[in-house]
Amino acid sequence: MALTLMEGNEAIAWGARAAGCRFFAGYPITPATTIYNAMLRLLPPEGGICMQGEDEIASIGFCLGASMAGWKTMTATSGPGISLYSEQISFAIGSEIPLVIVDVQRLGPSTGSATKGADGDIQFLQWGNSGGLPVIVLAPVDIRDCIVLTMQAFNLAETYRCPVFLAANKEISMTRETVDLDAIALPDIINRRQADPVQQFLPFGTSGERLTPDFLPIGGNRAVRQTSSTHGPDGYITADPELIARNQDRLQRKITSQADRFVFSEYDAAAGAETLIITYGVTARAAKTAAEALRDTGTPVSLLVLKTLWPVPEDLLREKAAAYSRVVVVEMNLGQYVREIQRVLSDRDIRFLGQMDGELIKPRQIEEVVHHG
Repeated sequence: MALTLMEGNEAIAWGARAAGCRFFAGYPITPATTIYNAMLRLLPPEGGICMQGEDEIASIGFCLGASMAGWKTMTATSGPGISLYSEQISFAIGSEIPLVIVDVQRLGPSTGSATKGADGDIQFLQWGNSGGLPVIVLAPVDIRDCIVLTMQAFNLAETYRCPVFLAANKEISMTRETVDLDAIALPDIINRRQADPVQQFLPFGTSGERLTPDFLPIGGNRAVRQTSSTHGPDGYITADPELIARNQDRLQRKITSQADRFVFSEYDAAAGAETLIITYGVTARAAKTAAEALRDTGTPVSLLVLKTLWPVPEDLLREKAAAYSRVVVVEMNLGQYVREIQRVLSDRDIRFLGQMDGELIKPRQIEEVVHHG
């Protein structure tokens, strides 16, 4: 056994290093700064680079440049920084630049409370780009998830050449837990697919059923074009409606058509249960405790913990909710992801418990909603 005491932010850094990340840039912000601190220790001995940008915009820009040069890159911030990242997120989506972005959420809006947790950025992570195109968002629950889901985030960024978010939370990221590192099953490492060195290279060209282009680094011995403007397969700016529409459709389908391949979740079914609790992030801990207490007092409930938030795992939701007459959605905001549950499970009785006051949702609150609605 390799028992180690570490906080969630440390675990994210270790997961990034294990995934092959060798470039990190960020700007200090509570509660994400200790990711930067950990990367500063971990990357230089591996031949990597850890930089502090002059601000959040510069930091994510450094990461995009390093990624275009072929490095696996990560940045980390909190809600105010995510707002500043928005333009560069759009660039990463449109120009298909792999990048992992950690959002250690804190209580908003704006500066809010830097030392209080919340899950108030969930909708913004999906819709915070100027084109409205899909992104991938994973949500850890504990230290193990911080390691494994960070590695999965890199694998997905490399596979689909897109930004991937890790929606952490101050309470997960700054809580220290003991973890047996030897007992964690780590995913295999995936690297972006390199272009054929002898074939003609189209920076955004695809062939067959593949919807993600092959990669060549900027700065190599072959010409590579990048632009934030609408472009065709050759990377040149275009105003051709047909080319634009085809590319927009591909950018959408390369994520949505593969969404079933990266649905991460935990499902705990109880015999005779009529209620299914759906939650994510740190609130899953309270939900697990509440479910156990309810079962002990003769009220069986089942629990679904979502770890892939975007794209919405619609098939999973329908499959798991089919056996229940009532669904209780619990999240640390005033109602963001519950809207997606209501949309997908429109034929179910859905109850909601949410709060955004800097306090964790307690198991007793969840029990009361299950008992009294």
